[in-house]
Formats: sequence, structure tokens, C-alpha cells
Amino acid sequence: MWRLTVVVPAEAVPAVEGALSEVAEAVLAFEIEDGPEAGRWRLDGLTETPPDAAQRALLATLSGLPEDAFAVSQEAPRDWLAETARAFPPFSVAGFHIRGSHVAVPPAGRRRLMVDAATAFGSGEHETTAGCLEALAGLARAWPGGAPRVLDLGCGSGILAMAAARCWPGVVNAVDIDAEAVRVAAINARLNHLGPRLRVARADSPARPAVRRHGPYDLILANILARPLIALAPAVSAALAPGGRLVLAGLLAEQERAVRAAYRARGLVLARRRRRGRWTILELRHPLRRHP
Repeated sequence: MWRLTVVVPAEAVPAVEGALSEVAEAVLAFEIEDGPEAGRWRLDGLTETPPDAAQRALLATLSGLPEDAFAVSQEAPRDWLAETARAFPPFSVAGFHIRGSHVAVPPAGRRRLMVDAATAFGSGEHETTAGCLEALAGLARAWPGGAPRVLDLGCGSGILAMAAARCWPGVVNAVDIDAEAVRVAAINARLNHLGPRLRVARADSPARPAVRRHGPYDLILANILARPLIALAPAVSAALAPGGRLVLAGLLAEQERAVRAAYRARGLVLARRRRRGRWTILELRHPLRRHP
């Protein structure tokens, strides 16, 4: 195996991840937590053949980075199954039990989710995803009755959509701008026996007809990044039902003010703020009807 490695700011991750996916069989993304690069992201693209000049030029064009920004190294043969088991042990967040397919099924009585580390973001370990799971658990405990209409915007692996399906009956809508994420989310839904209950589609906004026709939504989950959260504020706010709840994540603490201002301008008010590490998770509500 050959590895292409680059370190970028959080806001550059989607573009670089998309560029790597054009030339690599698998793409891994990790936030750096310690040292001088703390807060930045490392992305690795794994491929069976060394990248040639054309592929490196394509990477530079798609990512907007110079070719020499991507370090190339050859990997020695490894036991990937054993490494995955060590790197991704089962864990629990707010009553959800998340495991990879290499782990035996846990005891009954938990909201169980099986998610393997893959090409789509969302295995539950990142602070933003964990914070959203905490928000979901809290809303599920206090929801006034009936199944909410749920939209997972930027669903990645589908973990939040599947978690919502574990909390309430009914169909959950999940959309992503990336075709690979849509594919992975649909596969994960089937593996978790939730296939009929997740409606997965490719879309870049809740204003798209495929998304709008199933709204308005009582609960919208958007774990993406600060810039698209701000850009999508009009469409997201319009898709939220009166009294609905909106969970926003993927923003650093210093980006909270700008994100909140974009949604405050649309009439949404803060219900709760969570902090996990350097990341903020916001729960906003539509003020026209009281929800928990």
C-alpha cells in the first residue's frame, strides 16, 4: 500500500478529502489533538499503486494545494483487521453503544449502532458527533410525544440518522453532498437493519425538492462545518417546522458567534450549548411552539 498524507485546517477538510477520494481507494481523516499542529487535520489516502504524475497533478488541482503538500510513503504489509480492532474499540455515548463489525453484538437494552471506519465521516468518536449523540439522547427523553420528522443534513456515514431512528419510530431523512457518503450511509442503514427507515439521498441543501417534499422537519441535525452552516442558514431555517429543534455542529468555539448570528437573523433562539474539547454543539429552537 502507498500513503498520501497532508495536514490542513479544519475548513479545508471537505475539499482535500474529496480530492484524495479521486485517486485513493480509502481516505482517513483525523483531528490532531496535541503538539504544534493541534486543531488541524491529517488526511491519509491509501492506494495500492504509487501515485503517478497525473494523479498528483489532479490532487493539486482539486484540493487547491501544491503537489509537494502531499507526502508519499510506502506502507509495509499490515494486518488491517487486527489494527482496526485495536484502533476502534466499542464505546458508549449518551446511551448509544457504537461498535465496528469486528466486535460481538453487545447485550440488549442499549441503542446499538454498528459503524466501521470508512470513507464517509462519522464513526462516533469525534467530539462533534459525540456531542450530537448527547443532544439526540436528551431530546428523545424530553420529546412531547409522537415521532418527529427528522433530517440529517450532511449525513456522512449516517450515524446520526441511524441514532435518530433508534430514538423514534418512522422514517428518517439523510442527505449528503458527497455520493460516496450517500452510498456508505445506505449500506450502514442496511447493516443496522434500518434500511427501510432511512431515506438517503444526495443533496446540497434542504431547499432541494428531494429534501423539501418530506418537510418541514421537527428536528434537523447538521454536523458539517461553520462556513456551510452559515451559508445554509436561510434554507435550513425555512425547512424547520414551527417549534422545531435544530442541532448544529462542526464549529469551533471561536466560530460560534458567527454561526449563531446567521440563525438568530432567521428567528431561531438558543436552547442549549454543549462544549466538547475545542468544538461547540448548538441546539436552537423555532420559537413559535414550545418543544422540550
